Amino acid sequence: MSRIAVARNYADTLLALADRSDDAVEWLSLIGEVAGLYREVPPFRAFLETPRVTLADKRQVIRDVFGERYPESFIRFLLVVLEKRRQSLLPEIALAALELQDARTGRVRASVAMTVDPDPQLRSEIESALGRILGREVTADFRLDRRLVGGMVVRVKDRVLDGSVRRQLQLMRRALIEDVGSVTRTG
Repeated sequence: MSRIAVARNYADTLLALADRSDDAVEWLSLIGEVAGLYREVPPFRAFLETPRVTLADKRQVIRDVFGERYPESFIRFLLVVLEKRRQSLLPEIALAALELQDARTGRVRASVAMTVDPDPQLRSEIESALGRILGREVTADFRLDRRLVGGMVVRVKDRVLDGSVRRQLQLMRRALIEDVGSVTRTG
């Protein structure tokens, strides 16, 4: 089974447990925190991955570190991930859980690259416009891309909406070349 399929199975279980607690949003936030720690804090990742630390010690540290802040059922979920030696999938589990929750709620995530950091009003307008285009509620992650001349590039799953100035110039160039070619052939 692929990593993505395994992560999706764990994410599905995570959401089922979250449904029992009636707070899926909190659980998505918690798995996001743990996945962020795994990705961004090398000592935490090394601790979870090293065979030098026993499973019992890892379990105890997880309980000590997260036990007071996280619900017990979420801690038990993390411990199962550790017991099954799937800790390297934490980032993929978090992403799959977000995608599953988005599918449940009819929401879609978009990545928007721009040359400037948009203010909150522009962000909202972009999300609304994308929502009208896609026919679903859109949550966008905005990032700066200085390589763009202007405009924006939007990615939604495997779809790219390229409204960059560079792309517009390429289209204009292609149209001019085709027009010149048709004039020389007919003239």
